[in-house]
Amino acid sequence: LRPASGSRQQDAPGAADGLALASDPGGTLNFLAMVENLQGDSGRGYYLEMLIGTPPQALNILVDTGSSNFAVAGVPDPDVTSYFNPELSSTYRSEGIEVTVKYSQGSWTGVLGTDVITMPKGLYGSYTINIATILESENFFLPGVKWHGILGLAYDALAKPSSSVETFFDSLVRQAEIPNIFSLQMCGAGLPVSGSGTNGGSLVLGGIEPSLYTGDIWYTPIKEEWYYQVEILKLEVGGQNLELDCREYNADKAIVDSGTTLLRLPEKVFSAVVQAIARTSLIQEFSSGFWTGSQLACWDRSEKPWSLFPKLSIYLRDENSSRSFRISILPQLYIQPILVIGDNLQCYRFGISSSTNALVIGATVMEGFYVIFDRAQRRVGFAVSPCAEADGAPVSEIEGPFTTADVASNCVSSVSFHEPALWIASYALMSLCGVILLVLVVLLLIPPRCQHRYTDNDVVNDESSLVRHRWK
Repeated sequence: LRPASGSRQQDAPGAADGLALASDPGGTLNFLAMVENLQGDSGRGYYLEMLIGTPPQALNILVDTGSSNFAVAGVPDPDVTSYFNPELSSTYRSEGIEVTVKYSQGSWTGVLGTDVITMPKGLYGSYTINIATILESENFFLPGVKWHGILGLAYDALAKPSSSVETFFDSLVRQAEIPNIFSLQMCGAGLPVSGSGTNGGSLVLGGIEPSLYTGDIWYTPIKEEWYYQVEILKLEVGGQNLELDCREYNADKAIVDSGTTLLRLPEKVFSAVVQAIARTSLIQEFSSGFWTGSQLACWDRSEKPWSLFPKLSIYLRDENSSRSFRISILPQLYIQPILVIGDNLQCYRFGISSSTNALVIGATVMEGFYVIFDRAQRRVGFAVSPCAEADGAPVSEIEGPFTTADVASNCVSSVSFHEPALWIASYALMSLCGVILLVLVVLLLIPPRCQHRYTDNDVVNDESSLVRHRWK
């Protein structure tokens, strides 16, 4: 499933920081042309316009760094305003392979094929890409979304049905011979979630656009190339360390995922953060439903509740492992306006939720920063985004370096049961145990049968919370 043409090009000198190629309007790369090529918001995702097939069919495609398949609606759907009709494209080629992708909430099933794509505000030229046409879906397309497909920008280890499906970005790197790096800015800080309009943003393919950040870029290593997995060292609320074992922050992984709407925290971390916010906020009594996401909190529209809440800081390991840096978000990013009631009340939601299997740096945090996915040097960079402002004041910060002498040398578990071979081995061992137990039961003439109760953890799927917590 790797469309034939060309060989992978090594990164050009100076390409890692993107500056060497930024002023090349006649070539493949013109970063300024990609500025503000996204629309959307954190509640419904940020999307890019793309032209697919011959003649071209225009669709909006959700940008998701937490999955790896490129897929578009292939049949009419009640919640989709447009879809891709492969029968109308002379360049579409079906592979005849069925593929299913499951998310934390929602799933789709489709058929793999290839076709040509162009991006009006992206790279110059047309490229042949693996594309899944979605024929059936459940809780994937939701009312009010303005996108018609998903652009998975993670590594091929997450691609379905196998890693042999070349990802969208890998295809661009090979065919367009661009550096193996992209960067993302989402501009929805302090603005209503799922409002009537859309906010802007930028997806820069092949490098970094200097106008999209201020100050320095701070880089943290990618721990493993499947999701963009990073290492969290500690969290602070209002400047106070939560004092948890650093492995709690990485249970069982910590990832950077634009397809997740909120900041998701492992349950123990989430509980500690909620307690710390409640303790340091200026609100004496607060409904538990607000923290769990089942209730909104409303204030008079003349009031700004953000002054009542503390700053939240996440410490990431620097490329120099003896150092760290922290990214901080002010409450304007995690206390999110969502709807207006009558003439006087503005209601807000809590932009943080609990997770059973990951710490996910989603849109709640990413809207504060220009995020660089430097795959060539296996690192993720963060810089302050100029559009991360509310009422003219910045709502995000980056500070460092700090020493890591007070944390463990490795906060990430070395057990990697997400690897396909280890999953297969674990299931084989479970099956063997089941057979042995069955034999023992028969030999001992014990009536009760040995049963295995399956849980959600037994399902190997894509963990991106693409549609989780969206306002319906």
